[in-house]
Amino acid sequence: MEEGPVTVIGGAGRIGRRIVSRLRERGVPVRVTTRDVRRSRSAVPGDVPLAHADVREPASLAPPLRGCAAVVFSVEPGTAGSGPDRPETTMFQGVRHVLDAVGPAAHVVLVSQIYVTRADHPQNRYGRMLDWRLAGEELIRARGGPYTIVRPSWLTDSRGAGEAVRLEQGDTGDGRICRDDVADACVRALSTPAAIGTTFEMYNVAGPSATDWDTLFARLRPDGAVAGRRPRINGTEVPDVGAHTPR
Repeated sequence: MEEGPVTVIGGAGRIGRRIVSRLRERGVPVRVTTRDVRRSRSAVPGDVPLAHADVREPASLAPPLRGCAAVVFSVEPGTAGSGPDRPETTMFQGVRHVLDAVGPAAHVVLVSQIYVTRADHPQNRYGRMLDWRLAGEELIRARGGPYTIVRPSWLTDSRGAGEAVRLEQGDTGDGRICRDDVADACVRALSTPAAIGTTFEMYNVAGPSATDWDTLFARLRPDGAVAGRRPRINGTEVPDVGAHTPR
């Protein structure tokens, strides 16, 4: 990762605040953006800069993203089929707006989810959420800069006794993952070259509780070596995901 602060978009959320905590523990300068500064202040340490920004509003992103070495995008989409909170506005248009605002060398870490390549999964009934998440992933891959795409399984607040972390690729599995492990993966990816240019799913499975992130990341295949479907909305391939041109 280049020298400079890390901006956590959605850093007051349940995963985001864990990411912020781990970055601070490692001595990494961190900024947080949120849609509602007043409501989020209690969830963010007082010494962490907190700025209003909405990924749906491009002009709001420039100040908090200026000069950052990395961005972690940890935003929960709405589920409506129409209106300003539909998944398209955050997970596709919002990702595009962030890529427009961030520097070309910044490492972008996207928190996505499993199932995004499974268009017939029930979650896709909610505003085509899976399709738009996948389309946002494609924008990041097409950007040309460093990135890591993290696909958590069903989220929990704690890991069970005697459980380990497993990373998979190809989006064929199912299961659950602790939010702490997702936060660890996002932060470790920023300092692990083997994580750059990869997409992976995360699960908790039976095994030793200690996590060797270097080994887990070293086993990953770079994107392009992993098969997956192209995003389609209402039967039509999402336009313009193959070429992101910063404005």
